[in-house]
Amino acid sequence: MKSSIIFFSCLFFFLSCAQKQKQTMSESPEFSYTLSEQEWKEKLTTEQYNILRQKATERPFTGQFNLHKEKGTYTCAGCGESLFTDEMKFDSGCGWPSFDKEIAGGKIKQVLDKSHGMVRTEIVCANCGGHLGHIFNDGPTQTGMRYCVNSLSLDFQSKNNQNKMEQITLGGGCFWCIEAAFSSLIGVSNAESGYAGGHKLNPTYKEVCQGDTGHAEVVKITFDPKIISLEKILEVFFLMHDPTTLNRQGGDIGTQYRSAIFYHTDEQKTIISNIINLLESKNVYDNKIVTKAEKINNYYPAEDYHQEYYFANKEQPYCNAVITPKMSKLKKVFSEILK
Repeated sequence: MKSSIIFFSCLFFFLSCAQKQKQTMSESPEFSYTLSEQEWKEKLTTEQYNILRQKATERPFTGQFNLHKEKGTYTCAGCGESLFTDEMKFDSGCGWPSFDKEIAGGKIKQVLDKSHGMVRTEIVCANCGGHLGHIFNDGPTQTGMRYCVNSLSLDFQSKNNQNKMEQITLGGGCFWCIEAAFSSLIGVSNAESGYAGGHKLNPTYKEVCQGDTGHAEVVKITFDPKIISLEKILEVFFLMHDPTTLNRQGGDIGTQYRSAIFYHTDEQKTIISNIINLLESKNVYDNKIVTKAEKINNYYPAEDYHQEYYFANKEQPYCNAVITPKMSKLKKVFSEILK
């Protein structure tokens, strides 16, 4: 089923490729993280609200991150989405934090801005729509770009603190589904679609779909255990897919769609084993759980166009028919841990 849908989706993509290239700036983008204006006012400081939600601009040379040089990741102050790393930052002398590129995966949307009698390109967080600043093509590095960002639009995660983050890699059918679910959870700083568990070096999506690389479609999840536990992540995982069907999820059939948990530490292995044993002892499922726990090996990130695929393609037939119902289920059961 998925293969035929992908064929028609790809056909549409190639037929409209040129048109899409001209539409990199959106005038009415949609966002997955939404709050009411009152909720935004309660969540943000007055200054943050004015910039992130009202598109104000902080005075130049006043922001805390203008000359900031610590190693780490700059995140959206509105929703926590990772946007830039310290390696992307440079001193442009303009008075605002400047970056030459963004973290891959569609973290930022570009919006046509005709305010103040000018035509500019606004940049907003792709997750919550928070105003970040503007992008210009006068950067001094190889990218030629300058992301000019308000400090108040950003938070910062020090690399020292990031070392306390954990990772777990999950395979539960199509990685578009798993990534969409886990990128929506609090405490998850990154959910990256990829391939793992096989023998083929640097596999492509086409090769994995043929089913003979040994790889599974997976999502590598980076999370803060102080905010969300591995146990809670696995609880979501077992809800979001069927762990009793061998090498398939619904109409997606093949070893690449197997149910698998790739642990990164021996402690995680113990937790996974305990949870599977508990589910089996409680007869939660009518059939036996076939999920395999394996040590992470041969992980490769998927191609860029797979990252955040659902949020960029909600109207695609597969997304609409398969992933959207799962996201509705997630919101109904786990609303308290959603971003």
